[in-house]
Amino acid sequence: MSLETKSMQRVGVVLFQLGGPDSIEAIEPFLYNLFCDPDIIDFPFARIARQPLARLIAARRARHVERHYREIGGKSPILEFTRSQAEALERELSKNMEARVVIAMRYWHPMTEAAIRELERHAPDDVVLLPLYPQYSRTTTGSSLNEWRRQFRPNGWRPRIHFVQDFHDDPDYISAVVEAINGSLADFADPSDVDFVFSAHSLPVSVVEGGDPYQMQIERTVDLVWKRGGWQGRRHVCYQSKVGASKWLQPSMHQTIHSLAQHARQHVLVVPISFVSDHVETLHEIGIEHREQARTLGVSHYRMMPGLNDSPSFIRALAKLVRAACRRGTAPDSQVNRVLRLSESDPGCSRAQSAS
Repeated sequence: MSLETKSMQRVGVVLFQLGGPDSIEAIEPFLYNLFCDPDIIDFPFARIARQPLARLIAARRARHVERHYREIGGKSPILEFTRSQAEALERELSKNMEARVVIAMRYWHPMTEAAIRELERHAPDDVVLLPLYPQYSRTTTGSSLNEWRRQFRPNGWRPRIHFVQDFHDDPDYISAVVEAINGSLADFADPSDVDFVFSAHSLPVSVVEGGDPYQMQIERTVDLVWKRGGWQGRRHVCYQSKVGASKWLQPSMHQTIHSLAQHARQHVLVVPISFVSDHVETLHEIGIEHREQARTLGVSHYRMMPGLNDSPSFIRALAKLVRAACRRGTAPDSQVNRVLRLSESDPGCSRAQSAS
């Protein structure tokens, strides 16, 4: 197929993202949807107990996190940021193809079914499933793919399906992160005296031990970013947003900030390395809670790198991923089903997000 013909194809892109409550009233139903997900919590007799348990957890957790949302404006900003990403990506792709980019949030509107209905009206020849999770986990990307499989019914429209499993080591994504870090470093007089804290959402250790590549990919991303940046400061990797009493990935961000303070470190830059959009876990957990922890412990200069959001370099990286996926051709059933099997291989409790 010639490049000219290829550029005239209709392409649909589905951005998979977690979603977040769009009002204080939406917090509890959002959390209920989250804890009803079998990719988040599963156990013997879960079909019977999952909904009552999810209702109980959601009610308790909603009371805990309501204050967090009030302090960042009364809702999650993740939908606005994702819409900006979708609009910017559609403009970039439209330079050489007829593109439509839609959003499929996993736990709050617009959800996967709505994204499919929107794409049906566009009827693209090719559909690219693009998770906005740089690192793959069965609890995020795997869960979104499971939901896609449950909801997608061709109904006469049979597009070629392409799938971007992850982009944790994509050179253009790495460059976008380095660019964002350099922008934040401008606030430090001596970058060689900065402690770079790369923070990722945590996971239960049991999930990683079950074969989930998430931790390995987090470490690979940090290695590549550090090498590309060439900075002279000190780097640290930590994990945040633990939920429940089981063993999760360590060290926690709380432990890391405490350790830096004990060593009299005064200049800290936090890089949210597993997130591409600002939301409650960056704006409140990192930007408010841990900032106050650092201040209390005597850290004088604490800064968080803003999310990539719709930065032009990040949008160009996403566009290249979409174009590359379309050029590769597709064996959709084998590829998607292989990832779905990965997402189903650990029936234990998995990544319970604090909220987005």
